[in-house]
Amino acid sequence: MGDVFRKLGRVTVNGVWQLGFIARFFWLILLYSGQSFSRLHLTIRELYFSGVLSLLIILVSGLFVGLVLGLQGFEILQRYGSTEAMGTMVALSLLRELGPVVAGLLFASRAGSAVTAEIGLMKVTEQLKAMDMMAVSPIARVVAPRFWGGVISMPLLAALFSTMGIFGGWLIGVVFIGVDDGAFWGQMQAAVDFRYDVLNGVIKSCAFGVAVALIAVFEGYDCVPTAEGVSRAITRTVVSSALAILALDFVMTSFMFRGL
Repeated sequence: MGDVFRKLGRVTVNGVWQLGFIARFFWLILLYSGQSFSRLHLTIRELYFSGVLSLLIILVSGLFVGLVLGLQGFEILQRYGSTEAMGTMVALSLLRELGPVVAGLLFASRAGSAVTAEIGLMKVTEQLKAMDMMAVSPIARVVAPRFWGGVISMPLLAALFSTMGIFGGWLIGVVFIGVDDGAFWGQMQAAVDFRYDVLNGVIKSCAFGVAVALIAVFEGYDCVPTAEGVSRAITRTVVSSALAILALDFVMTSFMFRGL
């Protein structure tokens, strides 16, 4: 019994310590963000790395998610004679939930893991220590640009994912199945509310971007400087980001859409 309590206490102390370290790390990122933005080319480069290089998987995945939503939605709505509402179903599903969540998971798998690997390899090769010795803050030079690159990229990628999903729903519903084009867009326009649907989806994607970017840079900066340590950090980034996205999605949805 004593061993159980010791292990439980060790896990609790380590968890509290890590939470405190993450909070302090996040504060340092915000503190050095001014220096990072003063070198704007660093942030722009990370926007390209995290955002532009993720476009292919985001656009293709969004298109296929929209196609599947259109097929499933048509089959369900046909039972109740409401196939004209396919546009509403596809748009609300993507804008409220699937767009931010699936784009966040894809972003964590592609860009988040790459950022963790990059920072982890810099730690293995002692480049971060070399910056410290030259009086260059690795937080300002390495971490903050990658953090803000992820935070800015995530909402844009989620918006593109939802756009491609809606296009996929229109393609399968109007072009291939034969749903009325005017009813598809008209009911969508009437049902989608900017405040409760579009804006809340953007807020979700921004929160997911902060969570994924913070986890990615922290795991890379905190990893054990070995090949095995970097690989474990990459795994922790993907798993922790996925859990954080799903947990945040539940909490934010419970507040945003309560009573609607």
